[in-house]
Amino acid sequence: MDKDRIIEFLIEAKKATYAGKGAETESSRPRSHDLTYSDGEYMYYDTYLGGERFAGEEALWIAGEPYWSMNYAGRVTGENFSGDFLKEALLHVPCEKPFRGPEEYSCGDYLYKCEVNGDFQWFQGHERISFKGEEIYDCYFHGSIIV
Repeated sequence: MDKDRIIEFLIEAKKATYAGKGAETESSRPRSHDLTYSDGEYMYYDTYLGGERFAGEEALWIAGEPYWSMNYAGRVTGENFSGDFLKEALLHVPCEKPFRGPEEYSCGDYLYKCEVNGDFQWFQGHERISFKGEEIYDCYFHGSIIV
């Protein structure tokens, strides 16, 4: 399989769904938020529960077979959280670490930071947002290729 094409598709999917303010599809479970994207034999699914405290999973299928998955859980921890800023940061997901957002991204008084250990095959990470130096959001994530 072409790893570069898989990562390219994953980034396209992320930008077309949550980060890109894409439309939700029908809920797969009571009160879940679900977003999908597909292109040929590739299919991406993001589903999460909650709002200020949330948990979810992103997954990628190739030709109907599960290939990659990432679980995440996060929470708003302070005042002035901006979901729009989070989505803006997530639009800058890097090819070399196609999990959440870039190592660092800022706009105005907001600062996004993301630390990742591992690679596309097996990884764990933590992202945070601060506003005027005060942390207001954090999220942990982990995942792997599925075989």
